[in-house]
Amino acid sequence: MTEALLEIKDLKTWFKTDDGMVRAVDGVSMTIARGETLAVVGESGCGKTVTARSVLKLIDMPPGRFEAGQIVWRGRDLIPLPAADMDKIRAREIAMVFQEPMTSLNPVYTVGDQIAESLRTHHGLSRKESIDGAVEMLKLVQIPNAERRVHDYPHQFSGGMRQRVVIAIALACKPQLLIADEPTTALDVTIQAQILELLGDMKAKFGMAIMLITHAMGVVAENAQRVVVMYAGKVVEEAPVEELFGNPRHPYTQGLIRSIPRVDARTRGHARLEQIPGTVPSLLNPPAGCRFANRCRFATDPCRDSEPPLRQVAPNHKVACIL
Repeated sequence: MTEALLEIKDLKTWFKTDDGMVRAVDGVSMTIARGETLAVVGESGCGKTVTARSVLKLIDMPPGRFEAGQIVWRGRDLIPLPAADMDKIRAREIAMVFQEPMTSLNPVYTVGDQIAESLRTHHGLSRKESIDGAVEMLKLVQIPNAERRVHDYPHQFSGGMRQRVVIAIALACKPQLLIADEPTTALDVTIQAQILELLGDMKAKFGMAIMLITHAMGVVAENAQRVVVMYAGKVVEEAPVEELFGNPRHPYTQGLIRSIPRVDARTRGHARLEQIPGTVPSLLNPPAGCRFANRCRFATDPCRDSEPPLRQVAPNHKVACIL
């Protein structure tokens, strides 16, 4: 593996509520190397987005807090950094594409002004220089008539074009790491493919790393080099993408992969998509043992009694399962 840009070490991001402490991220560790795409997958409520927002310290405190762990960016732990130092890192070194482009964009400012803000803040450009830079970014993300559309407002763009604008804002300062949180949510299939292709092109152009957060395993297979599978605030499996799809070890990962529609000859005409029964357990009072045990067809009493550690079972392949 090449040099690590980001190392998340035993991170615990918890939220205090009237009912108790919600352990949204509960001991997560992962590493992102320079220039790679790491996919973080799992169903809704598994802690993917909270992990991503923790990296940029975009957690409301209170009610959130970092209970334990480290977020090491290029050798420096971000958790104890003051807000002024974090402001120098956000957008310039680490940028984020949020889930819903319409709520990510300010409706009362033109898209040009929103792209230019990062350029003025981090590079000290004048208004004209920053607007010129915004035009170049719109061209880069393939928005037609960029010189005219730089003065338009978010509501004047389609969903796919708004997502391109969000990507342009994130990439304006050429960050070393882009966190893409469900970047194709609410987009139709054709536009999804275009956005993912655009991210790949931008990654190659800028030489950046990408943390791709998704629950779509098909997206993972096409776009990632390594995969981290999260469930109920924990990492349950980590492997290179070919190894994960070729030999998934955790029952949860196996269920996710079996839920992917197939069109090959072996399944044509008679296959049913498999579903994982049950729901993600409450993170207010998570079970004492394996958090997937109540949904796992292989679960035994030891699974419910003690939590399995994440251990290496093959080169670069880790899994948290006693089986």
